[in-house]
Amino acid sequence: MFNYLAPDYVQAFIQAALAEDIGNGDHTSLSTVPADATGTAQLLVKDRGILAGVELSLLIFKEVDAALQVQVFIHDGTWIEPGQVVLEVTGSSQSILKAERLVLNCMQRMSGIATYTRSLVNILEGTRAKLLDTRKTTPNFRLAEKWACKIGGAVNHRYGLFDMILIKDNHVDFAGGIQAALEKAFTYNASLPTPLSIEIEVRNEDELDQVLAIGGVQRIMLDNFSPERLRAAIRKIDGRFVTEASGGINEKTLRAYGETGVDYISVGALTHQVKSLDLSLKAK
Repeated sequence: MFNYLAPDYVQAFIQAALAEDIGNGDHTSLSTVPADATGTAQLLVKDRGILAGVELSLLIFKEVDAALQVQVFIHDGTWIEPGQVVLEVTGSSQSILKAERLVLNCMQRMSGIATYTRSLVNILEGTRAKLLDTRKTTPNFRLAEKWACKIGGAVNHRYGLFDMILIKDNHVDFAGGIQAALEKAFTYNASLPTPLSIEIEVRNEDELDQVLAIGGVQRIMLDNFSPERLRAAIRKIDGRFVTEASGGINEKTLRAYGETGVDYISVGALTHQVKSLDLSLKAK
């Protein structure tokens, strides 16, 4: 799987986000705060949930000003309550102000995702099923959202279109059916310097039977199957392939899907239906 947390990739994300926000200068801070002013600010918790984005915030502060000193009191993955102090940052007041909004935007959104993710992971406790994230992410913010899912306890699925072959319903239809899609995928995959894992989505039992007859894939995604149909399909697959359930699964139905014996359950709502946690950065 693509290492989206590689230092160079994370740094490029931070630099792009800072360029978007700062442009040719933080003119408010430049015009009101002396260039030699120093201070300390605390990142305060105003909500309940799972904290995420602390490690990212340290990299943001460093990118803005390597001289900033940050003391961390609470780490990623920890349950937080209102009134707690996550970290203190000390140094150039202009630099702290420059980093403030990016740190908060990332951490608030990431903490909301991690909190919801953890709640679903808890629902699956005791089953074999692992929770997966999806590509239903905010453009140019996928790195932070995938990272937050990981902090919350989910397993990252593919990062993008480039790190596995996932044949979905539209691919099947455009290719001319299950067999045609798989044959084309096998031929293409064999031409790559490093072959990719292949997963295929099936919409019904007939498509599942076709895939089982052909084989050659690593994972089968069973889309919009009820828990009863999913359980029967998993019995038919009989451990020959890794299985994944998808399609409108939420906190009310998740446990029933987890108890079918499926290996993975993908939930797009992890990244597109969450409320950010309330955090603030205040001068001490």
